[in-house]
Amino acid sequence: MTLVSTTRRVVTCFALAPALYSVAHASSNTYVQSLDTIRATAQSYVKDHVPNTRPGAVHITVGALDSRLRLANCSEPLKAALPAGASFRARMTVAVSCPTASSHWTVYVPVTIETETTVLVLKHAAGRGVRLTSQDVEVQTRMVSGPADDYLTDVAELSGRTLKRPLGAGAALTASAMMADSVIRRGQQVTLLASTGGMEVRARGVAMSDAPAAGRVKAQNLSSGRIVEGIVESSDVIRVSP
Repeated sequence: MTLVSTTRRVVTCFALAPALYSVAHASSNTYVQSLDTIRATAQSYVKDHVPNTRPGAVHITVGALDSRLRLANCSEPLKAALPAGASFRARMTVAVSCPTASSHWTVYVPVTIETETTVLVLKHAAGRGVRLTSQDVEVQTRMVSGPADDYLTDVAELSGRTLKRPLGAGAALTASAMMADSVIRRGQQVTLLASTGGMEVRARGVAMSDAPAAGRVKAQNLSSGRIVEGIVESSDVIRVSP
């Protein structure tokens, strides 16, 4: 197979891609980079970096690359990273590249993440705004899509939360499907707290919406009439951003 000379090219490759991409630095000492090493690099990167604060086994599936792909063998260890702006999720791509200046290429490798972990599962259907208890759920071991960080695993995590939307029986509960209770209500008088020059300044204000603990909320300063935004610190204190 004759390798095509080039300077710098980015190669995008998805599983079973129909197009043939070829990039290499022509030399009598170069040969084709093994696609298995590219896939192994992507898998190793995900294994080492995927968020996994919950107990559970992470299963990583690396998609196939087009067998017709021809890349110059890299004389340095391959590098892997997430594309700019990307994050770890159930389906993603990992950018695997050769850092050698004379033969630089990048391949975007498709990767799927699943996690086998314990989760809280609804015993019955429940509607929006329902406050769940231990009687409404059971613990099951499941294979879930993506990292397991968002899934609830302990009934204690149900405290102070209600459902954002209706869920059917058998649904695995996630933090994103729950809504934290509001500790500040719209129209409530609050203390606005701001730090400036090493000092704390307090003022009276009125909350303009409901907000949970640590949530962002707007309030009107009763003295100046100015609308400010801050973080809920307690049931009657909002720390205003400078």
